Amino acid sequence: MRTTLRTTGVAVRAMLVFTAVLGVGYMLLITAIGQVALPFAANGSLIRSADGSVQGSQLVGQSFQDADGTALPQYFQSRPSAAGYDSSASTGSNLGPENSDLIASIQEHQAAFDDLNGAGTIPADAVTASGSGLDPDISVANAERQVTRVADARGIPASEVSTLVSEHTLPRDLGYLGDPRVNVVELNRALDAR
Repeated sequence: MRTTLRTTGVAVRAMLVFTAVLGVGYMLLITAIGQVALPFAANGSLIRSADGSVQGSQLVGQSFQDADGTALPQYFQSRPSAAGYDSSASTGSNLGPENSDLIASIQEHQAAFDDLNGAGTIPADAVTASGSGLDPDISVANAERQVTRVADARGIPASEVSTLVSEHTLPRDLGYLGDPRVNVVELNRALDAR
């Protein structure tokens, strides 16, 4: 009995020490390092307006549609979102490639993309949601397909819009991971600022 109590006491003390060190201390250390080394990223990569109010995050896609769900032609459109761009509901659809609901959704997005941008090649990211449903980036091909529409809607030369797309094209991560991409939120802010 005495050995059992002693073993239990040691186990409880070890659990409390490791909870404090790894559960609290480690978290505080990593938070402090993030605040010192990468404060912008550690605080959510928030996008602020000139008056300091938060308008979004560079890491979370946004909808550029009116209240009825109609795409606003003067803005580049983000990837479709299975989560409705709600970060608290971040999710993909989890539908398989032969699922009739997924096929219907893709066909609906294809028709909407063609209606908005004219017939032509449709980039895959224009009709499919990302895994999180919150991806703020689109492919360069997707952005280039939207240039003419955005330029016409804003009454500016397409070459000027193309230049903005080029300026907001992000390279591959570490030079070889992924593909070049365009952050739609930042690109649309640049269009509004011009």
